[in-house]
Amino acid sequence: MPIFPLLRRYALFSTLLISACGTAPISNSSQYEVKTGDTLYSIARNHNLSVSELQRLNQLSDTTIQIGQTLTVKPSPKTANVSTPSLPTPSRPTPAANKPAPAISLIWPSKGPVLQNYNGGSNKGIDIGGAAGSPIYAAASGKVAYAGNGIRSYGNLLIIKHNQDYLSAYAHNQRILVKEGDMIKQGQQVAEMGSSGSNKVKLHFELRFKGKAINPKPFLAE
Repeated sequence: MPIFPLLRRYALFSTLLISACGTAPISNSSQYEVKTGDTLYSIARNHNLSVSELQRLNQLSDTTIQIGQTLTVKPSPKTANVSTPSLPTPSRPTPAANKPAPAISLIWPSKGPVLQNYNGGSNKGIDIGGAAGSPIYAAASGKVAYAGNGIRSYGNLLIIKHNQDYLSAYAHNQRILVKEGDMIKQGQQVAEMGSSGSNKVKLHFELRFKGKAINPKPFLAE
């Protein structure tokens, strides 16, 4: 799926991910005027904000924005440290990003058939089929970093941060069963499969290492 890019789509996790727009330099201004082609996600990413934080700064109840609308894109000192992580995408590659990712042990987040594998291009993760309402499990233990629908093409999106390097994203859920800040155990049911943000019932699962989507297959237990 095009993402994320999360998230272009990650991503997190499109727009994780995740149809995302190209990157743009971060402005020093605290205000930004919405232009043709902008989405709330692309504006947030380009100003180093999460979608939830951008919504909070501008008192937005949803992701709808209008061309010519002026948005606040810099939090005040009192709110600068309060944010909800979104699917991160590093602006520039670093030497460390070219090193092999260290091992992480994952379980399959769903028992359904694989509809599409990771290809690093049009699909930044694995698409898994199943019936609406099928259980979705945490691939590894961690903390819920995001639970919401701020990235339209990902539908109801859940992001779990496992450690400083890894996070996993679960998109198109029918229902999310956990909330931001919850500590999650590997194998715990965290959502129900659905078709939000998609034209079919499926789970779009991504694994990200230092913000970059990587193929989850080598890390998934058979």
